[in-house]
Amino acid sequence: MNVEEEVQRLREEIKRLGNVQTDGSYKVTFGTLFHDDRCANIFEALVGTLRAAKKRKIVTYDGELLLQGVHDNVEITLNPSPAAAVIN
Repeated sequence: MNVEEEVQRLREEIKRLGNVQTDGSYKVTFGTLFHDDRCANIFEALVGTLRAAKKRKIVTYDGELLLQGVHDNVEITLNPSPAAAVIN
């Protein structure tokens, strides 16, 4: 799986595990993603995929490097897609 495919899978998993916001974005904590069995099976390097998605402005979160345990409560926001913003 290449980086683009992993970022797309990350979007799907955040939608599955997260809570939709009024602006069309989704929020989930790092701990929820990290401890989910399905995510563990999909992503060999969840932190690396998150960093790639952040670089592409697909997700936002505080900090650069998220570590299990220390950053479990950090909220990750999946930014709304342009199409979702138009619909709302």
